[in-house]
Amino acid sequence: MIRTEGLRKTYGSLEVLKGVDLEIHKGEVVSIVGASGAGKSTLLHLLGTLDKPTAGALFFNDTEISKWNDRTLASFRNKNIGFIFQFHNLLPEFTALENVCIPAFIMDLNKDEAEKKALELLDILGMGHRKEHKPSALSGGEQQRVAVARALMNRPSVIFADEPSGNLDSKNAKELHELFFQLRKEFNQTFVIVTHNEELAKMADRMLVMKDGKVIGL
Repeated sequence: MIRTEGLRKTYGSLEVLKGVDLEIHKGEVVSIVGASGAGKSTLLHLLGTLDKPTAGALFFNDTEISKWNDRTLASFRNKNIGFIFQFHNLLPEFTALENVCIPAFIMDLNKDEAEKKALELLDILGMGHRKEHKPSALSGGEQQRVAVARALMNRPSVIFADEPSGNLDSKNAKELHELFFQLRKEFNQTFVIVTHNEELAKMADRMLVMKDGKVIGL
């Protein structure tokens, strides 16, 4: 589903990724681990098309997408990719329901249909009863569940998560980890997760180990 060939990323004179070759298959849950500065988040951002490689190629379903222009990539991301970050990045002035609807509005889905889909997701994630609450009225675990619902809104093929439980206590972190596998079972989505959490990393189908800008273990 996702394949890279010789992926490199340089910022000025600093080479962060030094030629990464990997394959991620549909329906896999893959964790990416390694010390701080190993290049994990940079790799995730390249795989998610939030940034472009300095060299090498990125393929999605055998189509090279790394040379597409920004506008084409933005449209591709909105339809095919969901993101979950350590900090939920919910818009504080909007309710949980409105936050979840945002990706659908970007895709020009009408309001009624978007809200119906958003409510379904919030119900699946146990947040339907909190739909009218703004982020400030939600706990950290609840905010992250809303962020997961937002990431799932357009039924993306793949979810990229960067330290998704890094800001949660152990109970909420465990619930979030279990939720990823429940969602994979329900929607057959692919999850690529950068994490320092050993428990989550070991739960994955496959663990990629990074060191000094390279993948050293598969």
